[in-house]
Amino acid sequence: MKPSDLTLLGHSENRLPASPDEAKLETFENCRPGRRFWITLDCPEFSSLCPVTGQPDTAHLVIRYMPGDRCVETKSLKFYLASYRNLPAFNEEIVNRVLDDLVAAMQPLEIVVNGKFGSRGGIQLTCEARHPES
Repeated sequence: MKPSDLTLLGHSENRLPASPDEAKLETFENCRPGRRFWITLDCPEFSSLCPVTGQPDTAHLVIRYMPGDRCVETKSLKFYLASYRNLPAFNEEIVNRVLDDLVAAMQPLEIVVNGKFGSRGGIQLTCEARHPES
């Protein structure tokens, strides 16, 4: 995808997708293919819904990846993550789905998705998923 192929960047009239299935993770060419370097994306305001109670869940997501030929465009990632706001899902499923969707979109050499979810009933849950699995 060329920069001119990006559909969200620079277009403020776009609405948030209703679900991750509707969201599109856009990518662009890695500026340094062949060089091993890490990109860290810090997302402190993630939210979703508890599938049992319907109450909102909040999390601090950190996505850290070593790109292959493609990098994720951050506005599309923002829209993608915001699409979870109305999705009832367990915390562990969310972290693993984010990982799977990012791997499918850009085929990174390595990626780690870490979600530190807000406390529920006095217990704070952190879930981490990796590709490739080690």
